[in-house]
Amino acid sequence: MENYIVSARKYRPNTFDTVVGQASITNTLKNAIKNNHLAQAFLFCGPRGVGKTTCARILAKTINCQNITDKIEACDSCESCTSFNNSASFNIYELDAASNNSVDDIRSLVEQVRIPPQNGKYKVYIIDEVHMLSTAAFNAFLKTLEEPPAYAKFILATTEKHKIIPTILSRCQIFDFKRIKIEDIAHHLDYIAAKEGIIADKDALHIIAQKADGALRDALSIFDQLVSFAGSHLTYQAVIENLNVLDYDYYFKLCDYFLENEIPNTLLLFNEVIEKGFDGQHFIIGLGEHIRNLMVCKDVATIKLLEIGENLKGRYKEQSAKCPIPFLFKSLEIINQCDLNYKISNNKRLSIEIMLMQLSSLLSASFDSEIVKKQEINPPKQETKPLLEIPKPQVEISKQNPDTIAKQEIIKPISTNKDSNYSGISVKSMMTENTNPEQKVKNEALTMAQEPEVQYEVSQKKFEELWTEYMSTIEESSPSLYATLTKNKPLLQKNIIDITIDNKIQEIEIKQKKGDLLDFFRNKTGNYTLQIDTHVIASESISEIAYTDNDKFKKMAEKNPEIIKLKNDLNLEIEF
Repeated sequence: MENYIVSARKYRPNTFDTVVGQASITNTLKNAIKNNHLAQAFLFCGPRGVGKTTCARILAKTINCQNITDKIEACDSCESCTSFNNSASFNIYELDAASNNSVDDIRSLVEQVRIPPQNGKYKVYIIDEVHMLSTAAFNAFLKTLEEPPAYAKFILATTEKHKIIPTILSRCQIFDFKRIKIEDIAHHLDYIAAKEGIIADKDALHIIAQKADGALRDALSIFDQLVSFAGSHLTYQAVIENLNVLDYDYYFKLCDYFLENEIPNTLLLFNEVIEKGFDGQHFIIGLGEHIRNLMVCKDVATIKLLEIGENLKGRYKEQSAKCPIPFLFKSLEIINQCDLNYKISNNKRLSIEIMLMQLSSLLSASFDSEIVKKQEINPPKQETKPLLEIPKPQVEISKQNPDTIAKQEIIKPISTNKDSNYSGISVKSMMTENTNPEQKVKNEALTMAQEPEVQYEVSQKKFEELWTEYMSTIEESSPSLYATLTKNKPLLQKNIIDITIDNKIQEIEIKQKKGDLLDFFRNKTGNYTLQIDTHVIASESISEIAYTDNDKFKKMAEKNPEIIKLKNDLNLEIEF
């Protein structure tokens, strides 16, 4: 039986141009070779599976090639390239620092560096996972790394650059490898599938690329596993079943339920997700990514941020058009809060169900896509509304001729409710449609000249309730005015608020606050003809009021003459 080779080895890049997703680094290395500006030591750092060791091998092979092409690539046919391809090169050494991290291992390497290459131009030492070297081994390696022979090149590779001592970092030319983009991984997987004769759905390859988290080697391992499971036809459904990935359809359905205020269906769908064995945290993260993708689709410029297949992009654009932006913002806030509280929650399922009910309640069942009705956690401040609802008046239309109608300025409404809190409503004169043109002009001029205000009466009881409410609003902010207005209760006579006061000073104080007071009562009652009238108490003049201690004693003596007798019997003196 033929030996099976995994895709990560079988399709490992052997030239700079075939390296996936690291164009900036490969171009820099090619230019350095072309201009003969090769550093003595290189440090390749970055996440796993992004091409660090692969680029180190390609660089070592290319600089020893005897017939470098015009594209600065190894020829793959000379003696040096052939020996490298057969893993028989004496000029290229690979050392695994994870298992060779002692001082003795480094000393052995330093002894080898002293021997010049027997065939080729450079001796290249590739040290993988260099951060695993001990501190003593690093120190033993310093001198050789700083001043190596001209024919010696060192390529260090690591996933944890922060663990390497600064003295080593300062002697290397550092290249930071980035995570490979999902699009690049999916494209490479599509290329391999075509080479292997496998029919693969585009969306299925995108799911594999997302699961790999930027590591091409991980993506190729997942690809091999799924091909073993599904055979020569790799479908989207087979991928999500094998990788235990929640189907996008669930999130699209949930979002539709959110927009339709379908709380029962939302909870039932979530129950289906739980019964399939998916983790709650995984569900929250996926829902957050779905809402984020909908937000991204709101602007043409940001659609490129979607890391999904083309088929799914169309569905996201369609659903995004239905979602108001405030709804998406609030949804992300609720989901993020649930994600933060999930780990510390004692009832994890309930916390997710509360989140889903909140999301389903953001919009009403019959919402207008242009007007978003939010339901905030803290109720919004209620707008002030008139206390009384004014029914539409029924108006008697006079059956007189047009000339008679033109003279009528106001037509009184027919009262439809004897128990209502208002006596009548003034409305504009209603003109008949059959008025002649000349008379119609007169009617329009008459209407524009005088605009009667809508008004209605308020009961004394209702007025007193409003007065108490107004007093509570000024008790702390205006204590002086509060004391003035609470001394004597005002009366409401038709459209006049009659306030009794003690002196002219209080009258001036009320006039200063007259505007605020009128605005309050007019807005509350809907009667914009209310006015304020003040009058000074006539029963007791200012001169009769006792201000000094002597006056107070005289007043007390007038009411109770026995006080004077008590004073004289005890021979008391009054201190003033």
